Amino acid sequence: MANKINKSFIKNSHLIADLKLCSIRLIDNAKFPWIILIPKRKNINDISELNSKDQMLLMKEIVYCSKLMKKIFKTKKLNVEKIGNIVPQLHIHIIARSTKDSTWPLSVWVVKGKPYSKILLAKTINKIKKYFKD
Repeated sequence: MANKINKSFIKNSHLIADLKLCSIRLIDNAKFPWIILIPKRKNINDISELNSKDQMLLMKEIVYCSKLMKKIFKTKKLNVEKIGNIVPQLHIHIIARSTKDSTWPLSVWVVKGKPYSKILLAKTINKIKKYFKD
């Protein structure tokens, strides 16, 4: 039941890893450590559309990725969100936040994103991938 990933995700993010249910992608915004989890299921726009087994697995993968993001980016605060107003395909945002980030305490969407430089992108992807291999 492989899922075709929405074109805007391909354009604006980078593959980190594939878990049992979700593809993990880094959002191309150097202002915030930010990943999305995209379940590998066809035509799913909401959590309630997943079968109960996949719903449980999604929650486990959200918790797993949340713990990794806290560890990797040494933060105590995460934003974990399912919105889908612009891209309806089911995806979960996990964003490491800090009281020192550029929009604190407001949403990350109140400012325009800043793409990673090639060097910082490679470093960030490698840093995250290391933890997904453990």
